[in-house]
Amino acid sequence: MTDDTAAGPPGRPARPDRRSVRRSRVRRSRVRRLAAPLGALAGIGAAFAVVGAVDPNEPGHYPVCPLWRATGLLCPGCGGLRSAYAVAHGDLAGALGANALAVAAYAVCALLWARWLLRAAGVPPRAAPSAHPVTAPRAAAPRGGRTVALAALVMAFTVVRNLPFGGVLAP
Repeated sequence: MTDDTAAGPPGRPARPDRRSVRRSRVRRSRVRRLAAPLGALAGIGAAFAVVGAVDPNEPGHYPVCPLWRATGLLCPGCGGLRSAYAVAHGDLAGALGANALAVAAYAVCALLWARWLLRAAGVPPRAAPSAHPVTAPRAAAPRGGRTVALAALVMAFTVVRNLPFGGVLAP
């Protein structure tokens, strides 16, 4: 094929070859796959930047917890803004003192986000090494088991932090 036939008839643009079209599609699909995790990172980073700039320890900057105001009980989120402020300033001990459950949630969310990013980038998940070369098929885990366990953890945290001996978990 000569350059004249590749360009097509006069007045028409040249058609790109199939390889370059395929490469550009792959590039666009990769950018699209990474857009959601990177957008989530930007949003969460902006939220931490706002909380890091406006101190929740000073009264009047953020609203008071409605459950605490109405009942005097600490909800699982009480101290969450203070812990985010401490994390934004690199004070892990202060963050754990404000709300240990929130700090654990930040860590779990960071790990899940990293997993999401790697999968969006096309990195295949690593297979867990097996202790035995031949294993019996595993029974399917009951649906909702993780949700029930998470709800039980949050409820236990809430109850313990409101008991007299749970003062270490109170903000």
